[in-house]
Order: sequence, then structure tokens, then C-alpha cells
Amino acid sequence: MIVLLRQYLRPYSRQLVLVLALLLLQAIGNLYLPELNAEIINNGVVKGNADYILQAGGLMLLVTLVLGITAIISTYFGALTAMAVGRDMRSAVFRAVQTFSQVEVNKFGTASLITRNTNDVQQVQMVVVTALSMMVSAPILMVGGVIMALRQDVPLSGLLIVIVPLMVLIIGLITRRAIPLFMAMQVKIDRLNLVSRETLAGIRVVRAFVRTGHEEARFDEVNADLTGTALRVNRLFAFMIPSLTLIMNVSTVAVLWFGGLRVDSGEMPIGNLTAFLQYIIQILFALMMAVIMFVMVPRAAVSAGRIREVLETQPSVSDPERPARTPARAGTVEFRDVEFRYPGAQEPVLRSITFSARPGKTTAIVGSTGSGKSTAVNLIPRFYDVTAGSVLVDGVDVREWARQDLWHRIGVIPQRAFLFSGTIADNLRYGDKAATADELWTALEIAQAREFVEEMAEGLKAPITQGGTNVSGGQRQRLSIARALVKRPEIYIFDDSFSALDFKTDARLRAALSRQLGDATVIIVAQRVGTIMHADQIVVMDDGAIVGLGTHHELLEACPTYREIVFSQLNEEEVA
Repeated sequence: MIVLLRQYLRPYSRQLVLVLALLLLQAIGNLYLPELNAEIINNGVVKGNADYILQAGGLMLLVTLVLGITAIISTYFGALTAMAVGRDMRSAVFRAVQTFSQVEVNKFGTASLITRNTNDVQQVQMVVVTALSMMVSAPILMVGGVIMALRQDVPLSGLLIVIVPLMVLIIGLITRRAIPLFMAMQVKIDRLNLVSRETLAGIRVVRAFVRTGHEEARFDEVNADLTGTALRVNRLFAFMIPSLTLIMNVSTVAVLWFGGLRVDSGEMPIGNLTAFLQYIIQILFALMMAVIMFVMVPRAAVSAGRIREVLETQPSVSDPERPARTPARAGTVEFRDVEFRYPGAQEPVLRSITFSARPGKTTAIVGSTGSGKSTAVNLIPRFYDVTAGSVLVDGVDVREWARQDLWHRIGVIPQRAFLFSGTIADNLRYGDKAATADELWTALEIAQAREFVEEMAEGLKAPITQGGTNVSGGQRQRLSIARALVKRPEIYIFDDSFSALDFKTDARLRAALSRQLGDATVIIVAQRVGTIMHADQIVVMDDGAIVGLGTHHELLEACPTYREIVFSQLNEEEVA
């Protein structure tokens, strides 16, 4: 945690120095006030010197006013610094996640990444706020209080030999038990977020299968698990605070008892006793503040470790140190003896994949579920990197491209159409911020989406909710296709993007695409034979390998796997 805070506090060193200076001034002032109070009692009250009381009392009021002003200023700048650190940390985590490939995202999990960028950052931020108000003052008040107490009366200060170690022992024992519980709490918060996200995202499925009760029980289980751990932590600290308060009160009684005996014997002025009592309270109060920090620091240390884990993770897919020169725009895609296996997997998902897709041609990839179709096309934009062989775009291995340059040439329409919150126009301009309204309408027309957008009262300004849940699945897919068309890349990857369309809309859309994308490289992954049977080239995959390559008619004669797929969907008349 110290390394993380040092890194993110460095830009605010001036504010930090100001806050620390003000806190130091406050601590010195608080140590000076009891001393001044003792002098007023000894030299003013006991001797009946009213002028001295007014003079010294006025000084006390002035010191108190200065301390109040410094407290306000230090609290303001301390909070400002802590909020800025939290902002920078959240930004850093978000930017780090943006560089992750799908491997790293799968490793952490979406729910855990959200928790790390919200709850974990908040824990560290709270420690910074508390530290800039307590952590500096507490040790100064503790050490200074001991020194000042010794100045008042050395024999009476012997009480500290018993009081302070006893309090430190209680704090240490409880903190030692609390740290593992804090680590477990953050993991259980991840689990709670995961269950909440799954239930909310799949609410339609939950209701369709009448599993509301099951999901409620599932949520209650993880919620009760987290609550149980939190209660165990709070019970520990619920024992700590009363214990320390008891020690503080017993210490006050002991100081008054033994101090009263020394005052009665004349060995100690009464003013010194009141000052000593105030110093004892300051020492114990500083320890109480340390307790508050000890409550927060272990959990924040766990959170800081989780944040650093994200920030220090090196993406498995990254830009090369010296990216290749961007070749002339063409759109050629070539797979050369490609193999791919997921991290930790014993068997490869893809084996010996070799084919090429050319500009002005449509290449279709078809195969049974789990044959590796989507995995293959995900290698082109480097969502994953090949484990053997190479994928080339315009003759250059994609691993030698700067990813931004590579992505500019590729338009991906994913299997699961996703829209962002905003308007239809906002979503369509995701690929080209400068696109005009006419260009947007043209893309919608090609994607067979113009009709339903025109029927909306706001047209292009019609609102889209998060994920596009306020439009149908077919409308989401057509808007996703229109979004890629607005980008106008050289390579289009349709990853089963026609599955939610009826046959009539599918046919019209493919006809419009063939007219408008004549010079582009089009790669279509599909389950529906009718979508791909007119492609210039069809790649047939089975169990991660290519088992057929050619046109529809060639494959019908030479590829049993393709023939089986075709006849499972079409009758002999439709095939002919």
C-alpha cells in the first residue's frame, strides 16, 4: 500500500506538505495548551492574580482560534488530496483494464474488476483522508504527550508504563485476527457483485424459467456469507473500543487518585496535575485514533494489493516496441498454419488453420457449435494472439501492427450485438465521430434499419438504454451492422451477426451489403446455410480444423461435413 500511495501522492506533494505542516502546528498547539493551563492555575488562580489570568487566558483563546483555522484548512486540503488520489487511481485502473486482452479480463472477471475500481479504491481513499487528519497528529501527540507528562511529574508518569503497552497489546491482537477477515471480505464482495450482475443481466431468463426464488436464495447465500464475515470483523472492533475506553477511564481515575496524593503531600502543584491529566487524555486519545487507523489500514492494504495486481498485470496482447510500417490499404487477410489454445488448456482450440480472404470477395466460415469459428475470427483484431503460426493483414503479421492502426482497418460486428447508452446517432458515430446525418441514414438503409428508426419519434436522436435493451434483438443486430458500415473499414467481420434476422430481412441485407461492399474483404461466420451459400469461398470447420474449403457446389460434392450441415437445414429442392 505504501508503494501505491507514494506513487499517487507524488503529484500532490505541495498540498501534502501544507497539510502536514498544519497538522504539526495543531499538534504543537494542543501540547502547549495544557502547559499554559497549568501556569494559569499555579500562577493565577492559586495566587489570585487576576491580571495574569486575563493575559494568559487571552493567549489561550488566541491559540485555540489559530488551531481552529488550521484545522479547517488542513481538513479541506486533506480531503481535496484524498479525492484527487482516488480519482487518479480509478482512472489508472480503468486505463489498465482497457489494455487487457480477453485473457486478462477472463482471469480477473468482470465483477472483480468493477469491485477493484470502486470499493477497493474507496478503501484506499478513506485511509488517505484519515491519515491526513489523524495519522500525523497521533504519533506527535503520543510522543509529545509522554515528554510533557514527564515534565509535569516523573513518578506519576510511571502509570504510562502499564497503560500504553496494555493498549498496544489489545490493538495488536485484534488487528492480527482482522487482516485475514478483511482479505476474505473483498473476495466475497466480488462474489456478491458477480451474482448481482448475472441476475440482473439474465432477468428475462430467470423469469421465463420461474427461477426467481432460486436466484433470491442464491443472492441471500452470498449476501449472508459477506454479512457473516463483516459481523465477525465488527465484533472484534466492538470489543476493542470498549476495552480501550475502559483503560482510558481507569487511567483517568488512577491519575486523579495518585496525583491527588502527591498534591496533598505538596510534591506536585495542582496546576501540574490538571496538565498531567490532559496529557494522559491526549496520549490515550492518540492511541484511540491509532485504533481507528488500525481498523481501516488492514482492509485498505488488502485493497491496495488488489489494485496493484491490476496495474502491474502485463497484457498478453500488446503493441510491439517497433510497429511495422503501415502497408497500403488493401484488406487481405491470411491465416498461415494457425494454432491457438486458451491459457492452461491441454488441447488447442484451433489446429493448422490455413486460408486467405481477399478484397472484393466474401469468405464464409461455417461449422458445428464449438468448432472454433468465432475463435478464428477473434484472432484477426488480436482479441487473442495465436500460439503458433501467424495471421497476416495486408501481408504483415498482426502482432507487428500497432493495434490502433489494425483496428482502424477492421469492422467487427460481434455475435452478441451490444449498444451503448445514448442515442442511435451516438452509437452509429462510435466508429466515425465526423459522420454526417446523411451518412448515418445511408448506413441504416443498407443495414435494413432505416424503416424502424424513422418510425421512432426522435429518429436518430431516439434514446438507447444500456446494452440496447429497449430495442429488439434483430434491431440491435442491424444497428450494430450500421455502426460498422459508418466506420467504412477495409475488412468486415460478421460473427454470426444475422442470427436474429428473419429470412426476408437477411436476404435483403446480404444483397445490400454485396452492392455496397464490393471492394471490401467480408468474412462471415454463420450457422445458417442460406446466409453463406452464395459466398465466394466457404471454410468448413470441425473440431478446430479445416475439413473443407471451396464454393457451395464444390463442397457439396467433396465435403461430407458440409453436406451434412446443408441437408440438416435445407431439402433437396432448396439445395438444387
